[in-house]
Amino acid sequence: MVYAPRVKLISWNVNGLRAVLRKNFLDYLEAEKPDVLCLQETKCTPNDVEQLWPARYTTFWNSAEKKGYSGTAIFTRTRPLQVVPHMDIAEHDREGRVLAAEFDRFVLVNVYVPNSKRDLSRLTYRQRWDADFLRHLKKLEKKKPVIFCGDLNVAHTEIDLANPKANVHNHGFTPEERAGFGAFVKAGFLDTFREFEKGGGHYSWWSPMGGARSRNVGWRIDYFLISQSLRPHLQRAFIRPEIEGSDHCPVGVELDFKK
Repeated sequence: MVYAPRVKLISWNVNGLRAVLRKNFLDYLEAEKPDVLCLQETKCTPNDVEQLWPARYTTFWNSAEKKGYSGTAIFTRTRPLQVVPHMDIAEHDREGRVLAAEFDRFVLVNVYVPNSKRDLSRLTYRQRWDADFLRHLKKLEKKKPVIFCGDLNVAHTEIDLANPKANVHNHGFTPEERAGFGAFVKAGFLDTFREFEKGGGHYSWWSPMGGARSRNVGWRIDYFLISQSLRPHLQRAFIRPEIEGSDHCPVGVELDFKK
């Protein structure tokens, strides 16, 4: 249940929660003060982290069966009505990639979408995932409006990465992956950042090689998408490229339910 009229939601692929804890995670959490924080690629279980989280947050986890791999978590100030850590599809539910929390006004789905891999060996699986995940979202949407966020491992359009021509057939920018994202849009979900910013140069992931981040040669692959019925409540969407600690940076939205 989210009682505050204005809600700040943040998503961050931390690329290893234990690693980012040794850097700036708690400082960032204190400065940002999100109402809900969704993490991807935690690469741990709660028992692996010797950390007392700020008392105002309740934490929920979905860890992969494989140790040190994938994983999602939600930190929330307000306890959800329920939390569902699966899609009920066996081949998708072993890697800790989905964590849904139902609140009063919406269902929030935290997702870490599978990477197709450099050799595209997982592209066929990725296409099944995209179709099944969309069905999962639409099923949830029958109950309440949906917000979903996370690392979707795809740049949707050419302005969502610095070098589109060179990456047309590379993982994260294949026609198949882009079509998978397009299906979310066709199904009525809005890319919140593009509701406010139509230009390029805004990225959420940078290769650790070649000084890509300092040169802002990046990709926008981390998103918040919302059901159309939530659009009147959407106040802003933003990216935090100045926040380091991971090869991804946080992204966020604010919604106002006073209306």
